[in-house]
Amino acid sequence: MDLTTLEPMDVAGRLDRLREAFEAAHVDALLVTHLTNIRYLTGFTGSAALLAVTPDEAALVTDGRYQDQAPAQLAGARVTARVEVSSTDQRGVTAAVLGAVGRLGLEADHVSWSARDRYDADWFPDAELVATTGLVEALRLVKDRGEVARIRVACAIADDALAEVRPRLTDGLTERELGLELDQAMRRRGATDTSFETIVASGPNAAMPHARPGPRRICEGDLVVIDFGALVDGYCSDMTRTVMVGEPTTTQARMLEVVLAAQAAGVAAVAAGVPCRDVDNACREVIAEAGWADAFTHGTGHGVGLDIHEGPRVGSTSSDTLATGQVVTVEPGVYLDAHGGVRIEDTVVVTDDGAEALTLTPKLTTVA
Repeated sequence: MDLTTLEPMDVAGRLDRLREAFEAAHVDALLVTHLTNIRYLTGFTGSAALLAVTPDEAALVTDGRYQDQAPAQLAGARVTARVEVSSTDQRGVTAAVLGAVGRLGLEADHVSWSARDRYDADWFPDAELVATTGLVEALRLVKDRGEVARIRVACAIADDALAEVRPRLTDGLTERELGLELDQAMRRRGATDTSFETIVASGPNAAMPHARPGPRRICEGDLVVIDFGALVDGYCSDMTRTVMVGEPTTTQARMLEVVLAAQAAGVAAVAAGVPCRDVDNACREVIAEAGWADAFTHGTGHGVGLDIHEGPRVGSTSSDTLATGQVVTVEPGVYLDAHGGVRIEDTVVVTDDGAEALTLTPKLTTVA
C-alpha cells in the first residue's frame, strides 16, 4: 500500500493546539508519556519516548535505537521539535529541556503511582506536578481528512477480507482457523496489523459478546459473530457482521431482523450536535420493543482512531456530544443462550447532518 497517495494529516499543527489548553489546565508545560499521544503529536512510532512541551518549544526524548528514525519521522510530519537521544540519562535530558518550569502537567491516565513519585522526587523536584486528564485525547476526538482517509482504507481492507473469507464458513473450519484466515487476508491487502484480536464466535459462543475464537467447529445452524478490524498507518477500523450458516430458526431470523433495525436506527440518529446517549437510546428502544432489552448487554459504540476504543463513548450514561469529523461505531446486539447471538456494527464518520458509513459489507448474509 502506498501511503503517499493518501491525503496528508495535519500533524504539524497539533502541538500549538495542545498549548492552547495549558491555561485552562493550569500548567506551564506538559510531559507526554503515552506513546499513542506522542505519535499523534509528532508522528514518531517508536516504542520508547517522552515528549516535553512548553509554550515555546517541544523536545522528543528517546534512546539510541531511534537516533535516525525519530528525526526522520518528525521531519516527515513537519513537526517543529527537537530530538534528544540518550540511553543513559533521560532524566537529565528531559529536566534540561523543561528548565525551571513551575507547574508541570502529567498525563494522569497514563502515569503510574510509582512513576509520579519518581518524577516528583528525582526528576523534577522543584516543579509542582499537576494531574491532567485528556488534554491530548480531546484533540484526537475530531479527525482531520487525512485521518479519516486512513480509517476509510482500513475499513475497505476489512470489507474485502471478509468477502474473501466468508465462503469458508461452510468448510468445517474452527473459529480459530477462520479468524486466522481473516487476519491473513487483511495483511495481504496491506494492513500492518489487526486493530484488536479478531472475534469469531459461533453457535452458543455467539451468545458471549466478546468470546475469543476457539477450537469449536462452525456448523450448520450456527449464527457466527465476526468482529474484527484492520490497522493502516496506525489507524483502526472496526466492523461486526453476523452470518447465518444454513437456514435460521424462527427466533434466529427475528434476532437478525431486530438487530438490523436497531443498528439502522442508531446510525440514523448520528449527526453533529446529537448527545451520544440518544444514539444508544435509538438502538435500545428497538430491541426493548422486541422484548429483548435485557439481552443487549453492552454499550452501543465508541470512538475509533489511533486506538480501537477512544472517545467519544456512545452509551446510555455518556455525557459526550457528537461533532463533525468524529469517527464512531454503532454496534447493538442481542444474545440468547439457547439461540446464539447477533451483533451488527459499522464504523461511521459524523457529518453536519448525519453519518457516512465507512464499513460497507452487506449486513444480513446467509451461507449454505
